[in-house]
Amino acid sequence: MDISAFKSSLQQPAPPIGLTVQQEALWYDAKGEWEKAHDLINDLDDKQSAHIHAYLHRKEGDLWNADYWYRRAGRSRPALTLEEEWEDLARILFF
Repeated sequence: MDISAFKSSLQQPAPPIGLTVQQEALWYDAKGEWEKAHDLINDLDDKQSAHIHAYLHRKEGDLWNADYWYRRAGRSRPALTLEEEWEDLARILFF
């Protein structure tokens, strides 16, 4: 699956089979299901998951918590819109 197919799948009621948990979290976030996205990523300990976790808390407006997760991901909070950051995360996950 490429990023274009991933975005097209957002028209469906359920995520495509075979997504990684990180991709699935972004899929649910794009569908407006922040809680489901957060639940999927919450207990994962890798840097990629921490980056998604940071983005989700930034989106929630909890910047202190977001910054904690950005540090865990080895990053700093980006000077991007949330939409731009979602796109960047999707590109990272599909390349």
